[in-house]
Amino acid sequence: MKKNLTDYDFPNDLKNMSNGELELLAVAIREFLINSVAETGGHLASNLGIVEITLGLHKIFDSPRDKIIWDVGHQCYVHKLLTGRLRDFGTLRKTGGMSGFPKSSESCHDTYDTGHSSTSLSVAAGMAAARDIKGEDYSVIAVIGDGAMTGGMAFEALNNISASKSKVIVILNDNGMSISRNTGGLSNHLNKLRASSRYIGAKKSIKSTLHKIPLIGRSLASGLSGAKDKFKYALISGGVIFEEMGFTYLGPIDGHSVDSVIEALEGCRNVKGPVILHMITDKGKGYRNAELQPNKFHGIGAFDVETGKTEKAPGISYSSVMGNTAVKLADKNEKIVAVTAAMGDATGLSQFALKYPKRIFDVGIAEQHAVTFAAGLAKAGMQPLVAIYSSFLQRAYDQIVEDVCLQNLPVVFALDRAGIVGADGETHHGLFDIAYLSSIPNMTLLAPADGNELEAMLEYAFKLKTPAAIRYPRGTCRRINDRFVDFDGKNKRLFSGSDADIMAVGPMVSKAVDAREILKKRGYDVGVLKVNILKPLQFDRDETKAKIIFTVEDGVMSGGYGMHVRERVENNATVCNMGWPDSFIEHGSQEDLYRMYGLDEAGIAEKIIGYIENNA
Repeated sequence: MKKNLTDYDFPNDLKNMSNGELELLAVAIREFLINSVAETGGHLASNLGIVEITLGLHKIFDSPRDKIIWDVGHQCYVHKLLTGRLRDFGTLRKTGGMSGFPKSSESCHDTYDTGHSSTSLSVAAGMAAARDIKGEDYSVIAVIGDGAMTGGMAFEALNNISASKSKVIVILNDNGMSISRNTGGLSNHLNKLRASSRYIGAKKSIKSTLHKIPLIGRSLASGLSGAKDKFKYALISGGVIFEEMGFTYLGPIDGHSVDSVIEALEGCRNVKGPVILHMITDKGKGYRNAELQPNKFHGIGAFDVETGKTEKAPGISYSSVMGNTAVKLADKNEKIVAVTAAMGDATGLSQFALKYPKRIFDVGIAEQHAVTFAAGLAKAGMQPLVAIYSSFLQRAYDQIVEDVCLQNLPVVFALDRAGIVGADGETHHGLFDIAYLSSIPNMTLLAPADGNELEAMLEYAFKLKTPAAIRYPRGTCRRINDRFVDFDGKNKRLFSGSDADIMAVGPMVSKAVDAREILKKRGYDVGVLKVNILKPLQFDRDETKAKIIFTVEDGVMSGGYGMHVRERVENNATVCNMGWPDSFIEHGSQEDLYRMYGLDEAGIAEKIIGYIENNA
């Protein structure tokens, strides 16, 4: 065992390390992760739970020749540490630094860029098919959590893999959680396997167990596929759900026992056809605070290692405002129910769940099902609230169109993390919802400028009794103006100006107001209109007589609010749009990204000055 992690040549040194040395290395890696993520923030608990599995993968397989695909990707920190990026961990998730998710542009070991759930099996199926067509010989391994297994796409891929009989290795990392505690039939089945005394804590190796099976054990250990049917009943009847789909099932295996992990992975490598290796792990393993509060340490900001406490931002978050308001409205309206896709706590619904446990439905990581499930609730007379991240709602676009809006059903979507989210980067920014929701008939799209308006808008949305979506950002609320607590479904003028008007959408209002102050000091008189309702488009030339109109939104300009205003305006006015460009925006702090793209108050002011001066 070397003194420092930096003394190793990873992943090459793993090949010659004993299991005992790997156990010591696992301890050192956990210590490193805890101290490093305490400084940068990140997805800690999931990575602490997958250390031994990752060590085993890089010992037994040869990345990047063998393809390791990480579902979601948030649990890839150990993989990154072992593939040449140890010294970059101080930049994790920071502007210009190392991504918190796999990125093929960052390393050849990152086989596939990920960030959303339940995709790894489909990717693995495609890569294995390409491998077989080309006559190549390498392993394709998908690492997926039991939470991601609740997504319908995972089952679609399992079905496809079983039909193809292609050699795909599926590592099922079963810690009983996604972000919140898992729900559903598959989760219940896996929980029974986890609790079974026949499996948990078993010390027998895969090889020795197989060899003890009469008649077929030795040939099965050698990887002969003819033993599959006997194997499933002779050894592990708990895996029938997977075996009936055409997979060889191995497990459950203690995912924190290096001996068990190494031998199980060697066994997988030698089995012909698709195989599922079921590993039992503990989310937050090795750090007491994370073990006790795995939800909190799933994704966390910088924290104190001793206490586990984070520095709390002043004010109340938009998520909390939404959740608290939902409870108040549910108190007065028994038809209001809540739907979440495995993110009840993250979207602010924890209090709703405590007060109304029978009126909240966690459907697992299944956004498509969540939306159509909500449509069913609405069709049967309820008023569902679907709380979901903006970037994740993209996965259910067809369901929004066909199952909700086509039938004009009273489903309210609370779009959390709309706009730029920061450190999680491209896969998590909510920059497309204005564009894709604005195109759907019957949809009302709202954007509050602060927490007061979010509260008022949620009540307004339920009163509509038609499809409605409210988009609001990640972070704490800033109060714009106490006069607009009672939302009446109209946009409002905050300031008048003679040179131009800024039409600012939702949370960009505060930046527009600050930009106005900068412009005022520079001798420009600019008005500000607060845009709260994006669809149906409310634009009347009586609202603004300005010859130059600037729109500012926290979404892509292509197909965004500003583009719709430009289509509506008469020829005697010029509309200049500000928002995010037609590209995927990298990770970094929210403040840095706004500044880099000229969407902070100073950048907005400079763009306005530049346009006015160039067109004087």
